[in-house]
Amino acid sequence: MSSIHRAFAALAFVALSAACQRDATPAADHASAGPTGPVEAVTRLADDLRRNDLTAYARHALPPELHTRIEAAWSEGRTLWPLTELPLDRQLPGFIAYLAAPDSEQALLETYQRQFAGAHGELRTAAATLGLFAAQYVRREGEYSETEREHYVQLIGALSQWGRQAPLGDPQRARLAIPQLAAAARLTGLTDPDAFARFGMNRSLQRLGPFFGRFKQTLVDYGLDLDAALGSIDASLLEQTGDTARVRLRYALGAQRIDAIVRLERRDGRWYLSDALRHAEAEAGPAPAMTVSAGAPPAAAPAAPGPQRGAPTG
Repeated sequence: MSSIHRAFAALAFVALSAACQRDATPAADHASAGPTGPVEAVTRLADDLRRNDLTAYARHALPPELHTRIEAAWSEGRTLWPLTELPLDRQLPGFIAYLAAPDSEQALLETYQRQFAGAHGELRTAAATLGLFAAQYVRREGEYSETEREHYVQLIGALSQWGRQAPLGDPQRARLAIPQLAAAARLTGLTDPDAFARFGMNRSLQRLGPFFGRFKQTLVDYGLDLDAALGSIDASLLEQTGDTARVRLRYALGAQRIDAIVRLERRDGRWYLSDALRHAEAEAGPAPAMTVSAGAPPAAAPAAPGPQRGAPTG
């Protein structure tokens, strides 16, 4: 895939992830007051992403013990959760490094001018084709829950429709967008292969917050307002049975209305998205064995993690 293809693919897939789920601020204590119910838990996550506060999103999405395990796995280079919720997550570090390289603006603009400037018809056809392939992938693959599958297919349709109408072949917009993204990538400091593990999860996500914000602003210039989508979320409780619940999400993404259901579960009095828990537990690995004091009965072995979640490549 060419570098400029990666740029547009990342734009589209950042949009997909943000809509599926969402100035960085210092991490708050896990003991601070949490949402009072499942609806509030969902809307808080959307608010975190609307504010580009990726550290808060990661903190609010997981119980403290699992958050700690994910932090350790991140520092050991075993995961980049919650970035692994993004399709093309494995390409993200390389994409940031490429954008941040010296003179990347010139190289990207030359590639764009050669291959994409004015190619409105070809780009719209590509958006339609990518939408079809991505929807087929999501329908086929078993790594998604049924609620994820139904939600993602709607999102792919909305993004495909946006791509068929967006002015992706406009050279004037490209000349504005590419330097802004390159500058934002350099400011992250996440430009070498070991940077994410070296900085750790919280500091890396803090550094990515402004870059995520710049991405969203670039999408606005191309006709897709993710903050407006997040702000339009209407969440309502469909069902709550004990420590499980289903919440209905209705919102506008581009020209389409999304109507989806998410499942939540309560742990230690707080509500979390079930799919986010499943994905994070798989990537964190088994919980550490508990130390058993003399004379105490042995603790039950931790459950094995679920299967690793893959990501559609479009």
